[in-house]
Amino acid sequence: MQQRRFSPLDLNNYRPLREIVFETLREAIIKGLLKPGERLTEIQIAEELGVSRTPVREAIRKLELEGFLVMVARKGAYVADISVKDITDIFEVRAALEGLAAGLAAERITEEELEQLERALVQSSEATTGDLDTVVQSDTSFHELIYRVSRNQRLQQIVIHLQEQIHRFRTVSLSQPGRTSVFIEEHRKIVEAISERNSELASLLAREHIENAEQSLLSVFEGVSSV
Repeated sequence: MQQRRFSPLDLNNYRPLREIVFETLREAIIKGLLKPGERLTEIQIAEELGVSRTPVREAIRKLELEGFLVMVARKGAYVADISVKDITDIFEVRAALEGLAAGLAAERITEEELEQLERALVQSSEATTGDLDTVVQSDTSFHELIYRVSRNQRLQQIVIHLQEQIHRFRTVSLSQPGRTSVFIEEHRKIVEAISERNSELASLLAREHIENAEQSLLSVFEGVSSV
C-alpha cells in the first residue's frame, strides 16, 4: 500500500472543503510531495484527508484547469510533467511578449488607462497580505491590463494560448518566500516607465521582471529535483 502523504484536514475550518483540498494538493505538487507523472487516486486522497470523494474530485478538476494535472482517458489524473526546457521555452516567449506589450503600452496608453494601471498596482500591493490565490489573481490582472492597453489583438491572442502554462508557473513562482515583495517593486518600476512614455525602458523592465520570475521558478524546480 502506498505511504500516507497527507494528514486529515481540519473539518472545523469555515472555508469550503473543495478549496482546502485544492490548496493542499497544489502545495504538495509545488513542494514536490506529489511528483511529476504520479497518478492521483481519488479514494486514497479522500481517505488520507478524511473527506468524501466529492471535494477531491472538484479539486482535481480545478488543478487540471490550472495546468497542475493532466487527465488521461480511462486512466485518471496525473501530475503534469515539467522540465527545465519547458520552463525556459515558455519564459523566453513570455519575456519577449511582455517586453513588447509594455513597450506598446508606453506608446499607446491613455490617461484614464494609466489611472487604471496605477490602481492595479495598489491592488497588487494590498494583495500581498492575502492568500496565494489573491496574489496570483492580482498579478494576472496587472499583466492582462498591460496587454489590453498595448492595443495589439494578435499579441493578446498569442498570450491566451499560453495561459495554462503561465498560470501554473506564476503560481509556483509567487509561492516562494520573498517573491511577492520583489514583484511589487518590479511592477512599480514598469508602471513608472509606462507613465513616462519611455517605451524602451518599459520593455526592458518587463523582460527583466519575467526573467526574475523564471529564476525563482527554476530554483524551486532544482530544489525539488535534488530531493
